[in-house]
Amino acid sequence: MSQRHAVVVGAGIGGLTAALALHRHGWRVTVFERSAEPALGAGIVLAPNALRAFDAIGFDVTRAVGDAVPAAMGVRRRDGSWLNRADTAALVARYGRPPLAVHRAALTSALAAALPPGTVRYGTAVRAVEDAMPPAHTPPTPAAHMPATPVVHTADASVGADVVLAADGINSPLRRRYFPDHPGLHYSGETAWRTVLPADGLPPLVTAETWGPGRRFGVVPLADGRVYAYATAVVPEGTRPADPLRELLRRFGDWHDPIPALLDRMDAATLLQHDLFDLAAPLPRLHHGRIAWLGDAAHAMTPNLGQGGCQAVEDAVVLAHLLAAATDRPGGVRGIPGALAAYTAARRRRTEAIRVRARRAGRIASLRHPVAVAARDLALRVTPERIALRAMDDLFDGFALPRTAS
Repeated sequence: MSQRHAVVVGAGIGGLTAALALHRHGWRVTVFERSAEPALGAGIVLAPNALRAFDAIGFDVTRAVGDAVPAAMGVRRRDGSWLNRADTAALVARYGRPPLAVHRAALTSALAAALPPGTVRYGTAVRAVEDAMPPAHTPPTPAAHMPATPVVHTADASVGADVVLAADGINSPLRRRYFPDHPGLHYSGETAWRTVLPADGLPPLVTAETWGPGRRFGVVPLADGRVYAYATAVVPEGTRPADPLRELLRRFGDWHDPIPALLDRMDAATLLQHDLFDLAAPLPRLHHGRIAWLGDAAHAMTPNLGQGGCQAVEDAVVLAHLLAAATDRPGGVRGIPGALAAYTAARRRRTEAIRVRARRAGRIASLRHPVAVAARDLALRVTPERIALRAMDDLFDGFALPRTAS
């Protein structure tokens, strides 16, 4: 049987993880990325579930990206007092390892470097994907004119594949093309600013998120001596302050240390702002014909649980596992449709539950009324650490490779 070929659309964390997982299962992979160069991004915390998924494909995050910082978990008030907190020792005791904080660019660079040279083609936008099963509501195409397997069209070439993995982000053109009746995205009510800053000269930092009325500020130390800082605020969609640094200073300048010092170090040129969206409703399935969706393209969620990137990693590893199991048996590539259906069955319920939970968590974190804020803070303060951690069990312990028929 000839080597199977997968085309991955998008070179983010999910797309590159899928490419690496399939490569290690013996597939030939081509990754098309519309950006001319790798995205810089900011920081990401890889929870234990994502680390277990990487283990399943033999990708050691710490070895690949260098030292990673074990990340604690905690929420503070704007005066600096702790509402709840779980240190790394408690996380290791419960989950076998702590979350790890890394720079997104370091992670994606390491994933790309683990692939054969030439696998990732930057500056190559996918214009269309033809599949034997056309999108709904399109005029029927004579069978003689339909490809037996997907064909991916770029500006420079048309490339055949046994399967196409759509990892093309929250605004996925392929999702819109193949699920035209889906309502699209839902605005959470919050915008977010993100940046990475030097931490030299600052006192030792700990991973934490500080909550105020309708505002949050997060601090995540990174291994390279820098710190990932982010902030959110409840504002109308599309709000863009003329002077974002002044706006952040107005909102957070009187909060506890080290927030004022971090604000002083921010550079408007490297400050990212994005409104926070999730998928308005679940997709009816995570595949169509020989195309599968993963990550934000499949189940965009708000970052309130820190699971967006982690679920993309899970998607990628599960999908590659199912494709490899189906195509390693007699029948070859004819097993791909069944593998994609199994992928939907394995992933849709979990990712949808996390998407809904992240939305609810965001509503609680962004409360603005003083009475509601006081009640929320009291509930956090009186919740024992073991109870708070137990609520994370289904996230951090929830990854497992599905069984495949022998």
